Amino acid sequence: MTVRIGYAAGAFDLFHIGHLNILRHAREQCDTLIAGVVSDEILALGKGIRPFIPTIERAEIVRSNRFVDEVYIETTLDKLDAWRDVRFTHFFKGDDWRGTEKGAQLERRFETVGVEVVYFPYTAHTSSSQLRRVLEAVGVESPRSDEGTLVSA
Repeated sequence: MTVRIGYAAGAFDLFHIGHLNILRHAREQCDTLIAGVVSDEILALGKGIRPFIPTIERAEIVRSNRFVDEVYIETTLDKLDAWRDVRFTHFFKGDDWRGTEKGAQLERRFETVGVEVVYFPYTAHTSSSQLRRVLEAVGVESPRSDEGTLVSA
């Protein structure tokens, strides 16, 4: 029997039901679930955003979730770097990526190392982007990205 090692990556900033759903669904489909928490620096580089919650705190929130066996902090933009370190067999992603060029590219890259990309329903009614817009609308700004203790994998 093959051991299924799952990997679900995200910012996990402003942790909400969508995050919980993806971790729950991912755990149901693997023997071990590793959650990848994208570091503050990589969020700034990749998405141009500063998280409200620093990396170390987001990692601890995710680590405390009963569906998660391990947490890996992503410090590069390339998901294959995470695979090289963790060696997961399944990569879990919200289905907002399915059928997009980003999703197809991700699938092609992971296919070269034998990783299956599995999509789960995206929780459209709640997202970190929506929460971020509401907070900013009421005058709450993201903290400076260098305000918090950062850790590397």
